[in-house]
Amino acid sequence: MKTSRLNRKLVLEEPVRVADGSGGYTETWTAIGTLWAEVTARSGTERQVAGVPVSRVGYRIVVRGAPQGSSLRPSPDQRFIEGARRFVIRAVAERDPHGQYLTCFADEEVAA
Repeated sequence: MKTSRLNRKLVLEEPVRVADGSGGYTETWTAIGTLWAEVTARSGTERQVAGVPVSRVGYRIVVRGAPQGSSLRPSPDQRFIEGARRFVIRAVAERDPHGQYLTCFADEEVAA
């Protein structure tokens, strides 16, 4: 297995529901930590959403491992932020038998 090159600084965010005062809620995002990562594009597609072309690219994002239950262990309900870019985490798997690294499979969607 090749050594990962963790050369990109990503902010890990999780969704937070905030009451809207009318019995409902709005969803906001809050930062829970910064992780160094290796980001590799996988494949991409383009589709129409309400007549607007939307490009979606899949990424493999490798970060250092964290134990189950740790707030710094990414999960599928979270996202990574890099500047104006948003990477929605779809799945997380241990990259090696010792859990030193985690592979996050994420998507970035951009309206064209």
